[in-house]
Amino acid sequence: METLAAINRWLMKQHVVSWCVASRGELWCANAFYIYDPQQVAFYILSDDHTRHSQMTGLQASVAGTVNSQPKTVALIRGVQFTGEIRRMEEEESAGPRAQYNRRFPVARMLSAPMWEIRLTEIKFTDNTLGFGKKLHWLRESGTQQA
Repeated sequence: METLAAINRWLMKQHVVSWCVASRGELWCANAFYIYDPQQVAFYILSDDHTRHSQMTGLQASVAGTVNSQPKTVALIRGVQFTGEIRRMEEEESAGPRAQYNRRFPVARMLSAPMWEIRLTEIKFTDNTLGFGKKLHWLRESGTQQA
């Protein structure tokens, strides 16, 4: 679990996720502020139902995406690539994550957008601070981790 613990620590410090969905041969990407739940290995975001990515997602869809920092030097590059599923949460089940989201991003209190969960199934974490090109891998199915 050291691999997932390292990934979780880094993801908890970031705040913007980029993700892409596909529908009927069309691809679309989006960005959002997120909160991360290390127990669920999931991001929670807000997004209006009328957005292109939400309409392409429907109630649930496969998703791929990234979270990265913006260092000016290659030796400090760190970032996550992931696959998973995105789904629109019911209002009552989103109460806990929404309260956490509102604490982290107070301006969100003014938004009525629904909450979405991006549940990760695979993570590749590149961390050049551990050595150039160092990658850590995690898979949900088996809890597998590789250095």
